[in-house]
Amino acid sequence: MILSICPNPSIDYTVELDSLNVGMLNRVNNKTETYSGKALNVAMALARLGENSFATGFMFEKHAKLFEQKLDKEGVKYNFVCSPGGARLNYKIIDKKSMLTEINDKGETVTMEKQSELLSLVENISKEVDFAVVSGSLPSGVKADYYYKLFSCMPQRVKKVADAEWQNMEQALKAGLFLIKPNLKELEVYVKGTLSSKADIISASRKLIEKGTKYVLTSLGSEGAILTDGVESYYCKSASVAVNSTVGAGDCMVATACACFNNGLPPAEVLRHSVAAGTAAITTSGTNLFTKEKYEEIYTKIFTEKI
Repeated sequence: MILSICPNPSIDYTVELDSLNVGMLNRVNNKTETYSGKALNVAMALARLGENSFATGFMFEKHAKLFEQKLDKEGVKYNFVCSPGGARLNYKIIDKKSMLTEINDKGETVTMEKQSELLSLVENISKEVDFAVVSGSLPSGVKADYYYKLFSCMPQRVKKVADAEWQNMEQALKAGLFLIKPNLKELEVYVKGTLSSKADIISASRKLIEKGTKYVLTSLGSEGAILTDGVESYYCKSASVAVNSTVGAGDCMVATACACFNNGLPPAEVLRHSVAAGTAAITTSGTNLFTKEKYEEIYTKIFTEKI
């Protein structure tokens, strides 16, 4: 079983415009409302791949039923720690050039009591899991070291995966991770420098491996991704597809990487499948993730090379 832990669920409103004109009237062409959060996207993508997927994390009373209905529909089992209030509202604005502007809320405050309750829940659930993913932001009242606490309460044998901003990632690495998935901009923030080549990306990845992860999977947008353990490195270019929304593409990559590693695939194939899933996700609007059919189609069109 693969566990996904979502500290800060969100209701995402994806708004499509002809163009975003700051300070002027903008008219909406299309709007999509989804119930997500990075780790919940991972959980749903895993279910679409046919994996045994379980979701937990913080939830909020006002919108809990809507999230549960979505997870039920996707075939994801769940058990949340519920707090008063509502889930945060995020706005994803996409123009016809596929430029994405994001406005993300912080989220309701979660008490120390609820934080302790989730740690106990994760400690119990993780006894039955092979992989555990923690990804996304933290709500108000929750400090960055909560990432470390979540991973530390799991058995050592569990393969731990993180996808987060640097402040949270830095804490997560202290717990010893199996995989992290930055995008290029995040990796540049992590190492405080510009990365202009594949060699630069691999060198930067090695610095993070030294800090406490076995693999680094760096997504490069339309250029594909690189997977390295610091010794062997692989590159896979994305297929050329029509871009509808990049929201959730990284989460699909994380889900697919976990599924592939869990099923014993070698790193080169893990990367190929992950890029196929991420590419398939951008062909759908909003945060609808990918269809398995599109993912399988793209997989046949891309190939991995050793760097």
